[in-house]
Amino acid sequence: MSNDEIFAAAYREHYWAVSRYVARRLRGRADEVEEVVAEVFTVAWRRRADLPAAPLPWLYGVARNCLANAVRGQGRRRRLVDRVGNDEAAHARHIAAGPDAEAPGAWVHEALDRLSPADQEVLRLAAWEELGADEIAVALGCGSRAAAMRLHRARTRLRTEIDRLRPPVAAVPAPADATPREDDRHG
Repeated sequence: MSNDEIFAAAYREHYWAVSRYVARRLRGRADEVEEVVAEVFTVAWRRRADLPAAPLPWLYGVARNCLANAVRGQGRRRRLVDRVGNDEAAHARHIAAGPDAEAPGAWVHEALDRLSPADQEVLRLAAWEELGADEIAVALGCGSRAAAMRLHRARTRLRTEIDRLRPPVAAVPAPADATPREDDRHG
């Protein structure tokens, strides 16, 4: 099979997985998803001779780099908009969320958002992309043992953040009939 055919097969097989990967990381910025995915496959096309036999983790690694470029570009655009004073609030487009606006499971995202970007990424690769330690290692560009250790540590830190966000459980009073009677106390 030629490099072109290998690329075409990888594109057909993994386009939607890469799209979902990118979309989950660009929450609320759907307009940028296609652009980043196109960049991922442009890089893959240019490096089609380097595509591994199992290309999905490699494509996720490329996507991470493309996402980092997109985030940097967005930061540059935001700073430019701030300098020229053309922000959304100045044009009355700022919308305040209502009291019932919290999405189900938002606490999980809040706990995840409190972690470092590296911890967030390794957890997302394991949970969202359903990668094992060996595949995470390919996506992150590190060894399998390092990936397994990063995942373990990130899970521990996530558990800690979830515990911080979880309200303390109130003590439940014992039912009235469970209190010892006067005759039971004296034997």
